[in-house]
Amino acid sequence: MRIRTDLPYETFHEDVRVPLTDGTRLYARIWRPLGEDPVPALLEYLPFRLSDRTAARDWQRHPWYAGHGYASVRVDVRGHGNSEGLPGDECDDTELADGVEVVRWLARQPWCTGRVGMFGIAWGGLNSLRIAALAPEPLKAVVTVCAPVDRYDGMHHMGGSVLAVGMPAWAATLLAFTARPPDPRYAGEEWRAMWLRRLESVEPLLHTWLAHQLRDDYWKRTGVCEDFSAIDAAVLAVGGRHDPHRDAVLRLVEHLPSDRVRGLIGPWSHQYPDRGLPPGPAIGFLQETLRWWDQHLKGRDTGVMDEPLLRSWITASYRPATVLQELPGRWAGDPAWPSPYITPTAYAFQGEPVTVRSPQHTGMDAGRFLPSGDDADLPPDQRDEDARSACFEFPVAGPHPIEILGRPRVTLRLRMDVPTGQAVARLCDVAPDGSSTLVTRGALNLRARHGPDRADAWPPGATEDVAFELNAVGHTFPCGHRIRLAVSSAYWPWIWPQVDSAGFSLDPAGSGLELPVREPGEHREDTGIRFEPPEQSGPLGVSSPATLDEERPERLVVRDVAKGEWRLEVDPRREGRLVYPDGLEYTEEGRETFTVQEDDPLSARTRSDWTIRLHRPELAWDVRIETRSELACDAADFVASNEVVCRDGNEIVYHRTWEKRIPRVPDRPARA
Repeated sequence: MRIRTDLPYETFHEDVRVPLTDGTRLYARIWRPLGEDPVPALLEYLPFRLSDRTAARDWQRHPWYAGHGYASVRVDVRGHGNSEGLPGDECDDTELADGVEVVRWLARQPWCTGRVGMFGIAWGGLNSLRIAALAPEPLKAVVTVCAPVDRYDGMHHMGGSVLAVGMPAWAATLLAFTARPPDPRYAGEEWRAMWLRRLESVEPLLHTWLAHQLRDDYWKRTGVCEDFSAIDAAVLAVGGRHDPHRDAVLRLVEHLPSDRVRGLIGPWSHQYPDRGLPPGPAIGFLQETLRWWDQHLKGRDTGVMDEPLLRSWITASYRPATVLQELPGRWAGDPAWPSPYITPTAYAFQGEPVTVRSPQHTGMDAGRFLPSGDDADLPPDQRDEDARSACFEFPVAGPHPIEILGRPRVTLRLRMDVPTGQAVARLCDVAPDGSSTLVTRGALNLRARHGPDRADAWPPGATEDVAFELNAVGHTFPCGHRIRLAVSSAYWPWIWPQVDSAGFSLDPAGSGLELPVREPGEHREDTGIRFEPPEQSGPLGVSSPATLDEERPERLVVRDVAKGEWRLEVDPRREGRLVYPDGLEYTEEGRETFTVQEDDPLSARTRSDWTIRLHRPELAWDVRIETRSELACDAADFVASNEVVCRDGNEIVYHRTWEKRIPRVPDRPARA
C-alpha cells in the first residue's frame, strides 16, 4: 500500500450542516482542494457515523479525492451520528429524498461546478443507485461497491427463504448501532435531547422485515431492479468474488446501456478493493475510480469507457482455506453481457432416485455471509457438508480445463410428501485427494418455486421439476478434478428451516446442472487488463490499545451430543476498542449465536448481544448501550424478543423490551 503525501492539490476539510427543506440539518464533513476554482463534488451518504465508525476508512479516500481536484463529502443520514432527525427503515424513502436534497445542495455551492458523483459500499452503494434512479439533474456518475440491486433476494432472503444470517443478525446489529448517541464534541449541548428523541422512535427493523416474507411491494420499491432504465447516471458497478451481492454487477451490465456502465468483479471480500484485506490481490481502486470521475464529471477521455464491459477475476483452483491472502487466478474481459465467449453447457445427473433428508445443522461450514477479511471468513473443506447431501459428480477429463463465468443453474425433479421444504445446491471443486472447495451455491424455498412473490404449498406426494440459479462466479476446474453438485434439504444458519423440512426424493432422470462455460484460451479483451498498485491518503491515526481480555474465536462450532444440538458462535469482529485522535474512546463487542437441533427444524433460534461504549474523558462523557436480540419459531409464528438498555454514566436513561409474534408466511393458492 502506497500512502500518498504528495497529492496534486493541497487540501483542507471542514464540518458543516446541510440544511433540508423540513428544517433538519445533516452532519457532513467536506474535504476540498485549496483554491478558488470550482470542482465537482463526490458524495458518500450512509448512516454509519462519520465522526467515529467510518472515520478511519473515510480518511483513506476522501482526502485522496480532494487531493486530485474534487470536493469529497461524507454525510450521515438523518437520525444517525450527529445528524438531526429520527432514524427510519433501511434505505427508506425519506432517506432517499434527503439524499436528493444533499445532491442538489452540493451542486449549488460556489466551490462546486454543479456536477456531482456518488459512491459507497453496501448501504452507501445501494443509496447511490437508488438516488440515481430518482435522477436528480446534477448527479452524473456513480460508483457502487458490494451493493445489491434487490434488498429482498440475497440481502434478507435467499431463494424465498429468510436468511438467518442476513435478517435477524443484521437487524440486531442495526438496533445496537441506531441506539448510539450523538457526540457532544460535534453535536453540542443538545446531544442528550437528540439521543432521547431517537431512542423513543426506535423499533426493531426485524418486525418490519418479517412482516414481508414474500417479495411484495415493500421490497420492490426499495431496489433498483424493477426499473433499471430509471438510472440516468453513469455506473461503475464493483463486486467481490466472496461478497454475496456480486450478482448485482452482472445485472447492471446486462440492463444498463453499454455507453454508461462498466462492471468489475475482483477476488475480494465485502470491502473496498484497495484496502489490502484478504483475499487479494488488492488494486489501485482509487486511481481506477478517478478515471471514472474524470471521464464523467470533468469530461476528460481517460480510456475508462474503452475497457471491456465486464472485467472479472477468474479464480484458479485452490485448496479449501478459511483465509487466503491472495486468491489465485487471472483477469478476464467480456465485451458484452451475456458474453459471446460463454456457452451454457448441460450436465445430466445419473443414478437412481435418492432420498435427501439432511440434518438441520447442514450448513455449519458455510463460512461468513459477509466476509470482510478475517481469519475465519471463507468456507472450510466441504467434505462434511457433502456427506450430509446428495452428490453428483462430473470429471474434468480434458483436454482443457473447464472455465466458468456467470450463474450456474440447477434443475431438480423432486417428490415431496409435505407442503413445505427447501432445496440447497452447492457447486464444489473436488481435487484428486478428495478435498472439496466451495465454488458457489444457491437455494430455493420450494413454496417460492413459482416466484418469490407467492407461497404455493407443495401438493403432498406430487413430483415437480424446479429450477434455480446459483450465485455468480468465475472459476477454473482443472483437468483431473471433479465438478461436484451437492444437494441438501437444509442449510443452517444461512437459511431458516421450513416448518416440516422433512426432505424430498430427487430423481436424477429429470435433474441436471447447467454451467456457463467460457471458451478456453485467452481472448482479446483479456490481454490489456491492468491496474495500478493500491494507494491511499494518509491514515487518520486511530489506535487500538492492547487489553488483557481473552481473545474469542471468530467462529466456534459446539456440538451437544446428548441433546443432538449444534451451536455456532460468531464474533462479528467489528471495531473492538479504538482511541481516536480527537480523544474519543470507542469500544464495541458483539456475539452472534445460531442454534439448532439436528432433527428438529422448529428448534432454530438466533441470539445477538451487543455492548457499545463511547467515552470522552476530557468532557466526563461516558455512555453505554447494551442490546439483546433473539428470534425463535414455532409452526405458526416467528417469535422475536429485543431489549435495549442505555446508560449515561451510571444513570439508565432508556430501557425497553419488545416481545412480538409474527405469523410465518401463509400458503397462497396457485394463480390461474
